[in-house]
Amino acid sequence: MTKIAIMSLYDLKKITTNIGDIKMENLNADKKVLVTGASGGIGRAIAVEAAKAGYYVICHYNGNQAKAEETLSIIKENGGEGELIKFDVSDRADCKAKLDEMTAKHGVLWGVVNNAGITRDNTFAALSGEDWDKVIHTNLDSFYNVLNPLIMPMASRKNKRGGRIITISSVSGIGGNRGQSNYSASKAGLIGATKALAVELAGRNITVNAIAPGVIETEMTKAIRPEVYEIIMGTIPMKRAGKPEEIGATAVFLLSEAAAYITRQVITVDGGMQ
Repeated sequence: MTKIAIMSLYDLKKITTNIGDIKMENLNADKKVLVTGASGGIGRAIAVEAAKAGYYVICHYNGNQAKAEETLSIIKENGGEGELIKFDVSDRADCKAKLDEMTAKHGVLWGVVNNAGITRDNTFAALSGEDWDKVIHTNLDSFYNVLNPLIMPMASRKNKRGGRIITISSVSGIGGNRGQSNYSASKAGLIGATKALAVELAGRNITVNAIAPGVIETEMTKAIRPEVYEIIMGTIPMKRAGKPEEIGATAVFLLSEAAAYITRQVITVDGGMQ
């Protein structure tokens, strides 16, 4: 009679525990991602979440180096990898010089998250030409300034065709917002540019999508007057502001292989804002 060995529940538990201890291979280890405006708020959350997903994250900043270094420290504390890069997204020459250096050092990027942006809110009648220009140059011109030096290397990749481009727009770019004609114009322009570029790059397996956040818990929203904030909350069925990490998670999904057939889309993350 053949002797049959019966595995005890203890043995089975020990085996499954050992399987759980095996370190999973980082499938994104060779993929590098640039996140502009990574020194705080939404940009920081995107950079941190991308690093958690295994990407090597190049964290852009222009003004506050201490905040950028803090972002990089958080990434490394969580076991991720990355580095800092400084340039002015509104300065075309500065972008090209720094991004050409970055490409020479790292090779072709897997993804770019074009997030850097500013606000200079005021009613249209009181809005200065300087505040109009500053917002447009920073938020909208950066689409060209940052992406143009990177597109050709990404599109020309022979062995590993593909890539991800994500722009951070806003619900203000979809529906407009009082006192934000400059900001709304810049974010609406980003949506149009995103959709056009998506069509151009689809044949190279490079997806181009936009994320349009609603009210997100950042320093910007903390500055909103309480009575105004209460009115805004009344337009959100979920009755809360979003978290930066929720934008980060959306960006990480769009960076992934799972999103390979999603392009030319605007994904709103706004709690059902009406």
